[in-house]
Amino acid sequence: ANPFQHRICHVFSTSEAGDDSMSFEDFLDMLSVFSDSATSDIKSHYAFRIFDFDNDGTLDRKDLEQLVNCLTGQGEESRLSSVEMEQLIQNILEESDIDKDGTINLSEFQHVVSRSPDFARYGVVQ
Repeated sequence: ANPFQHRICHVFSTSEAGDDSMSFEDFLDMLSVFSDSATSDIKSHYAFRIFDFDNDGTLDRKDLEQLVNCLTGQGEESRLSSVEMEQLIQNILEESDIDKDGTINLSEFQHVVSRSPDFARYGVVQ
């Protein structure tokens, strides 16, 4: 019941049909990224792609809102208010958006991840 299951399939799928189906090779690629032997750079690269819901190469406010909703659940009791969501997104951008362009690029994401020792150990889906 991983909240990112559809994104994970999308990111690792090489299906030409665009249906996010995974071949056995895709599955093996996914397992290698989430293995203990994968480097933090590889893990963070794929985590970034999973969190980039609109596939535009940056994490913007919409991506961050979707990310927070995935992490907190979709139930009414767990959903953040619009004020709470805005404050959280603002805090994330203040911590991560080094060039202050209102988005987080891969380099900025990897910089933040490098300061988190648990990321390399647990990754995004474990």
